[in-house]
Amino acid sequence: MTTLRRVVVTTPMLFLIVTFAVFAMMSAAPGDPAIDLAGQNATDEDVARVRAELGLDRAFLVQYWNWISGVVTGDFGTSYSRRQPVAELIASRLEPTLSLAVVGIVFAVVLGVGAGVLATLRPGGMLDRAVGALAAAGIALPQFWVGMLLVMVFALTLRTMPATGYVPLSEGSAPWLAHILLPGAALAVMPAAELARHTRSSVLEVLDKDHILTARSKGMPTWRIYTMHIARNAGIPVVTVLGVRIAQLLGGTVVIETVFGIQGLGALTIDSVLGRDIPTILGVVALAAAVVLVINVLVDLSYRFIDPRTAHRVAT
Repeated sequence: MTTLRRVVVTTPMLFLIVTFAVFAMMSAAPGDPAIDLAGQNATDEDVARVRAELGLDRAFLVQYWNWISGVVTGDFGTSYSRRQPVAELIASRLEPTLSLAVVGIVFAVVLGVGAGVLATLRPGGMLDRAVGALAAAGIALPQFWVGMLLVMVFALTLRTMPATGYVPLSEGSAPWLAHILLPGAALAVMPAAELARHTRSSVLEVLDKDHILTARSKGMPTWRIYTMHIARNAGIPVVTVLGVRIAQLLGGTVVIETVFGIQGLGALTIDSVLGRDIPTILGVVALAAAVVLVINVLVDLSYRFIDPRTAHRVAT
């Protein structure tokens, strides 16, 4: 009930605050989309006509109210520059971004959690120090630099992966995977590094507990200790960090799509910002806000699954 109540209370508030802030910033930005759409040789009458067609001649609050009223009925408006419904435009760009995000999340979880657990097998050992150094480097390196480095090594030097572009999954899993591996890996470097550090610290904290020492003294195998005791006790901090990093990872798709020439929501966002296409920007922002909200709900639900004893305390 706590999770449901949080969703009901925060959903409208989050949606209104985020979309209103973006709408206000885009409206206050220099320039006039009506002038851009009318053309360089347009007269004042032409610009006024375009402005009236787009509804830009109305008051700021009226424009926002008209947009939010349409959203309630499922209408996210029409793109200024493309003259296409925003919902259809976003749907046509969703697959590349979704594929990139899923591959990045899988890489981040497998590499980050796996490296963090391996580092705790011999605290202070060579593997532990190596994981720490790689994690520090992963946090420090910019995503675009990592992406370009991967392109130089695997696409230009070894010629084992394509450098740019995206192939839909409907055209075959092999070409799809070949085009999404490098950008997915570049996107996952920073969250994987963060997950490795937090996993290591959470597991090491649990390793000092009395029930873990008792299990070791009874001769319980290491793999059973990790799966039966440590995973549950160290899982909540790791999942919390994972939820935050997934939200940040989705934002990183804008940079990675630019580096790898992927025409997804990231590229659409950049084009819309440069063209002051306010309806499209608001549509992408609304989708991002919804995704972040869903992630928060899933994190709350995972608390109950990992350790029901602490679910109520963490949620409240």
